[in-house]
Amino acid sequence: MRISRHRTLVGAAGFISALAAAAAGTTASAADAASSGAWSPTAHVWITTANGADKLSDLGTVQFSAAPSTAPTAVVDPTQTFQTMQGFGASITDASASVLYTLPAAQRAETMASLFSPITGDGLDYLRQPIGGTDMVATAPSTYDDLPAGQTDYAMKDFSIAHDQAQILPLLREAEHLNPHLQIMATPWSPPAWMKTSDSLIGGRLTATPQMCQSYALYLLKFIEAYRANDVRINAITIQNEPQNRTSNTYPGTDMPSWQEAAVIEDLGPMLKAAHLDTEIYGYDHNWSEDTTNITGTPADETMDINDYPQQLLNSPAAQWISGIAEHCYYGDPSAMTALHDQYPNEQIDETECSGSQSSDPANTFSDTLKWHSRNLEIGSTRNWSSTVVNWDLALNPQGGPHVGGCGTCTGVVTVGPGDTVTNNAEYYALGQLSRFVQPGAVRIGSTSFGTTGWNGEVEDVAFVNPDGSTVLVAHNENDNAQAFAVQEGDQRFTYTLPGDSLATFVWHGNLAGAHPLQQVDPTGWTAAANPATSGSDAVANAVDGDASTRYSTDAAQAPGQYLQVDFGKEIHARQVVFDTGASTGDYPRGYTVQTSSDGTDWTTVVPNGTGAGQFTTVALDGGPIQYVRMTLTTASGSWWSTADVRAYTADGGGSRG
Repeated sequence: MRISRHRTLVGAAGFISALAAAAAGTTASAADAASSGAWSPTAHVWITTANGADKLSDLGTVQFSAAPSTAPTAVVDPTQTFQTMQGFGASITDASASVLYTLPAAQRAETMASLFSPITGDGLDYLRQPIGGTDMVATAPSTYDDLPAGQTDYAMKDFSIAHDQAQILPLLREAEHLNPHLQIMATPWSPPAWMKTSDSLIGGRLTATPQMCQSYALYLLKFIEAYRANDVRINAITIQNEPQNRTSNTYPGTDMPSWQEAAVIEDLGPMLKAAHLDTEIYGYDHNWSEDTTNITGTPADETMDINDYPQQLLNSPAAQWISGIAEHCYYGDPSAMTALHDQYPNEQIDETECSGSQSSDPANTFSDTLKWHSRNLEIGSTRNWSSTVVNWDLALNPQGGPHVGGCGTCTGVVTVGPGDTVTNNAEYYALGQLSRFVQPGAVRIGSTSFGTTGWNGEVEDVAFVNPDGSTVLVAHNENDNAQAFAVQEGDQRFTYTLPGDSLATFVWHGNLAGAHPLQQVDPTGWTAAANPATSGSDAVANAVDGDASTRYSTDAAQAPGQYLQVDFGKEIHARQVVFDTGASTGDYPRGYTVQTSSDGTDWTTVVPNGTGAGQFTTVALDGGPIQYVRMTLTTASGSWWSTADVRAYTADGGGSRG
């Protein structure tokens, strides 16, 4: 139920006041609620739609209740925890700085506040800053130690950041003043030309000598120190932007194999330590998967890097200095970050660059960008272990510039011009649906999601718990038509109809699951067997993959004797097992029995004659040790039987992953 509808942007001040109002009804425990009968938790709702009718609009509140819902229901589980969030933002490129400085000072300050202020604006708190020139420059790209051809400067005697002092550094200081939580990652597009085999910022490699690696590491160290001397702290650094891009023929770029990046890191790490700098080093800084055009013509000494660059770094001696891996959105799928996390669970993963782009019909740019970014970045990246969502240019002119070579269709978070006008683009609102509500230090928590980055027609979502205890759920409906969905935490749920092509944020305060909720068991290592043993998109393994957007299905009408059996891989003290149909809410078992076993041979019947009644079939257990659970159908039905998720819960932990 929607209580009020106000189309207004919200900053932290409005957000905090909304939470304060909500908190009065949600801080009590479920037990207190039962005794008083007065508990009425609510979630506050903000929405942006692709048609622009709503842009971070405050649409009031929706009330939780214990009433069941017939809509596909996403289950939020605060006991299941994932990565800690670092922040959301973009890059103050040379181009961004130049267009912001075309504005009168007062209007520039207003624009910066709308971007960085956590009180009145988007609260952006993470920037990825170029070290030297990129394609997005007002004039020609440069570095901090450019020399005439034939000269060298291994000791960095001519190093200077004078170029950045006029516009870029003042903007960075202003951003940090507006948002003290601001973090900055810095990345070079090219070493100085005299360091390279091409004698140019465009193309080529870093000259492969120990002296040059040391000099380049010193160059990066000097940058960090010079920025710190100008009151800008660099929290993290990468060694090379897009090191596998060998076709940057019109703008700065460097082909840097993993073995060479590792060599630079092995020099830079000790330098940072000796200088008492806590700047972290991240590796890679390129796409989710390697672009086929980059794979073609791979040099012989780089073949090991093909779709394995981060792994090569993390398996090298340089790994001791690496704090995480940075990835871009321009090729592949965000699921590559989960695959990397599964290999290296202790490494942080950040999505550090993704530009919006002009659509072939400019009238569709806002809609196309909002939908793609919502699906792949705001939700897709964060659901796949990224601790950041970082766009490319913070601000550009209406022509997508200025730029020299490179991207001719890029869009910024805001557009400056024509004249002194400033337009907030889809990126501004997509980022804001997270950055205004997900606080620094927030932790992503479990939430079943039926949508996919490839868009399967279902609602996609992601959830977080903030340090102040509030819960944030962001949901995306890419269907043209409105779509009802429900959200459940503990035994409380609400149903909401998302407008077509919308990105929504729901915020509530307090633990709706009660003071001592059951904790979900990590499904890693689970296996399943079934009759019928279907394959392909409805294979039985989908029931235990921890992904509610996939499912096991009989692909046939329900019949007695069909079964689904889950092996937890070890004994667990389960208090509850849930069979969840996911979005196929009509595919629940009409009649069934449930048995458990510790060895797969001797079985105990715990539900002799059950009847399904909707999306969730919940089996209560006594907490005794079991390794197997099996549901067998006893009743025929014309409906298929589908299970998107099997979840097991214990009273003694096991909820966190990674």
